Amino acid sequence: MSRSFTLLLPILAVMLDSAPLLAQSRPAPPHPPVPAIRLEGRVDVDGVLDEAVWKDHPPITDFYQSEPDQGERARFKTEAWIAYDDEALYVAARMSDPAPDSIVAQLVRRDQSVVADRFCVYFDPYHDRRSGYFFLVNAAGSVIDGTESNDGYEDSSWDGVWEGRERRDATGWSVEMRIPFSQMRFQTAEVQTWGFNLRRVVARYTEQDMLAYTPRGESGVVSRWPDLTELRGVRSGGSLELLPYVTSKASYLQYPPEDPLNDGTSYTPNAGGDLRTAVGPRLTLNATVNPDFGQVEVDPASINLSDVETFYQEKRPFFVENAQVFRFGNEGASDYWNFNWPEPMFFYSRRIGRPAQGTIPDSAAYVAAPDAATIIGAAKLTGKITPTTNFGFLSALTGREVADVQWSAGGREQLGVEPLTYYGVLRGQKEFKDRRQGLGVMGTYVDRSFEDPALVSQLDKSAAMGGVDGWVFLDPGKTWVVSGYSAVTRVTGTAERITALQRNSRHYYQRPDVDYLGVDSSASSLTGGVTRLWLNKEKGRLISNSGLGFITPGFDVNNIGFQSYADVINAHTAEGWKWTEVGKVKRFSNASIAGFGAMDFGGVITAAGLFGSGYTQFVNFHEFNWNVGVGPPAMSSRRTRGGPYMVSPGYTNASIYWNSDPRRNLSFDFSGNFEARPGANTQGWSVNPDVMWKPIPSLQISVGPGFERNIDDAQYITQVEDPTATQTYGMRYVFAHLDQSTAYASIRVNWAFNPAMTLQVYAQPYVSVGRYTDYKSLAAPRTWSFDPFQDLGGDFNYRSLRGNAVFRWEYLPGSAFYLAWTQNRENVDGDTGQPFSSSISDVVRVPPNDVFLAKVTYYIHL
Repeated sequence: MSRSFTLLLPILAVMLDSAPLLAQSRPAPPHPPVPAIRLEGRVDVDGVLDEAVWKDHPPITDFYQSEPDQGERARFKTEAWIAYDDEALYVAARMSDPAPDSIVAQLVRRDQSVVADRFCVYFDPYHDRRSGYFFLVNAAGSVIDGTESNDGYEDSSWDGVWEGRERRDATGWSVEMRIPFSQMRFQTAEVQTWGFNLRRVVARYTEQDMLAYTPRGESGVVSRWPDLTELRGVRSGGSLELLPYVTSKASYLQYPPEDPLNDGTSYTPNAGGDLRTAVGPRLTLNATVNPDFGQVEVDPASINLSDVETFYQEKRPFFVENAQVFRFGNEGASDYWNFNWPEPMFFYSRRIGRPAQGTIPDSAAYVAAPDAATIIGAAKLTGKITPTTNFGFLSALTGREVADVQWSAGGREQLGVEPLTYYGVLRGQKEFKDRRQGLGVMGTYVDRSFEDPALVSQLDKSAAMGGVDGWVFLDPGKTWVVSGYSAVTRVTGTAERITALQRNSRHYYQRPDVDYLGVDSSASSLTGGVTRLWLNKEKGRLISNSGLGFITPGFDVNNIGFQSYADVINAHTAEGWKWTEVGKVKRFSNASIAGFGAMDFGGVITAAGLFGSGYTQFVNFHEFNWNVGVGPPAMSSRRTRGGPYMVSPGYTNASIYWNSDPRRNLSFDFSGNFEARPGANTQGWSVNPDVMWKPIPSLQISVGPGFERNIDDAQYITQVEDPTATQTYGMRYVFAHLDQSTAYASIRVNWAFNPAMTLQVYAQPYVSVGRYTDYKSLAAPRTWSFDPFQDLGGDFNYRSLRGNAVFRWEYLPGSAFYLAWTQNRENVDGDTGQPFSSSISDVVRVPPNDVFLAKVTYYIHL
């Protein structure tokens, strides 16, 4: 801990900088309502402000700095106008700049955020002061759009069909936007009042100028926006958007030459489509038929030796768009901290269209199986039922999948590997009394139709979840807020299936040394619950965040959610401080310390510790994060994978993250982590530098190598029956000393030929080598003592090289052409003696698996 404290000394010195350059941050003056201009003529969206409407009406000019000199007048003059006709909103802005050659114009693909001069407009059409949309154009013409929720959550996954153009000249740059009313939802009224905001970024000064902003140390974003008034006779509903597509897919995969079921080559034409339409003035219906996600980036490689499933980010557009509607449990406060709390994700959309789950018997010689369950169709209805009631409903159906099997003894057969499955998610949320309270509900349901008898005992028949969440502010100033959720689940299936569910890694009902659990082999269902509460401070320099919750042993949301494990009672409290004045060295700092603990429902302490963290942004726009932690020995109920308790030795850990000024053409960042368990011969560390190079405004190249070392003196291996092992209930719980080294790199190239035409390339070489020695078995429960055990082998050298390239051309607004190529090379053996360079050379020589896809979509607006 002394080494960690030494690391903190310079950071604490920076945070206690006693020579502030500015006073405490302050809000911008309240902006008066702005009447929208009714258009009399036509606007050509070309970035040139030559229309009469921009010349004949006074502009919006009251911009104040939110960064860096908060509360000061904007450095340069900005003039903006908002007009409308029956079909669309029009936004124009003139950004004066005395050094136009210094304007940062970075050309990138859509929705990629980079350091560049940019202009953004925000709208709150419901005027609920909590949600909205944003539309951004940078000085090179690249665009970003998205949604606002929970008075501060920004999500760029939503893609609207709108136009935005920029133009640079000798006095600065300008922008024009046309945003159809059909792309937004709002309530019906003859005269509309919306919330709105404007933001200009001057990249070389890292300056953000806004009409209204959130002062440092406070929360709330949408609720601070001024009013846009006098929108007369506009309508949201009545539009129908269709996006039909056709694809051609070619696969060249590696199979043994003697495989009678797979020759490695396939060509597959396909067609489908998406639909988006208004349902009344407040709701949007999205539907997809036979969706194709071939242009999505591949998942990174990893070696998972734990008993917790690897989490992968959702990247498929249909599920990513408006995903925040289905957030559950984390509403009301601006931040939610957890320490050793396995926060469930109640809706994990990657369960829909997942890889087939049915097992193939070992007697199969050759198998031709689908990559994943086919999504026959999916639909979601999102929006508001009333101005203060959010609503979301998603429904999806995946098809029955079969595998062709060639048996070792001869003969062929088709086996079902995935049943016809329905997925449903329902979400609602009501706000009360100027958003001082909120109450929400959520329900999920999964049901499978079994045509294949073998799958009945392998998969759950149905799974349901119902829950409530909400928040309440405790004071008139909305400084302290209590928020949380409570939910119950019920999973049904055959007795064989529910027995297996009780014994799997989320539950471990078979643990032999507890009296509150036990496998019920006759049960046909499993039921459980979860509750979590937080107390957060939302304003001021003092940071305060506390949480308390439990997950019962039978809680299971994994059929449509993501859950690490159950059987936990957890609590934490964290206090800290923010330094919001700009000093000689730093711009902003914070630091906090937390204490936490966890136990299971048997009352056994499974985790405890102290955790410190901090963040500093320096005046040169470098940033630094640090974390340190220490914890005493505790009991692990999971290390033996369903066996008895075992000591989990005490630990110390530390991590740092630093990044340089992102405005530069060449920038760097670095992260490092270290953890040790003194006395247990166990430690791990990792380093991950990253370099970003922008040789020209339209090209970004990043290379992020990484190296990890993991030394675990008791890595779980297996369980072996042994009647003589009376201390450990007739089983040997076998462990070994693992020495694992992993090297990898993430390489990305983003090249934008123009705002509508981009090329993305991603590649990841990955090598992980593990050596097992000193095999042993647990000598007695609740100890870190072992008996010698025979060597079982199992060393591994895993190598992979995977990546993809995606060319995208939006040849018309909303219509796109894709070319995608995905390649994967992979090899694994027990040769742990060769160096990493040889392992990479080996995998490069492995024959590749290649998939090519061409896709054309066409946007139709009716």
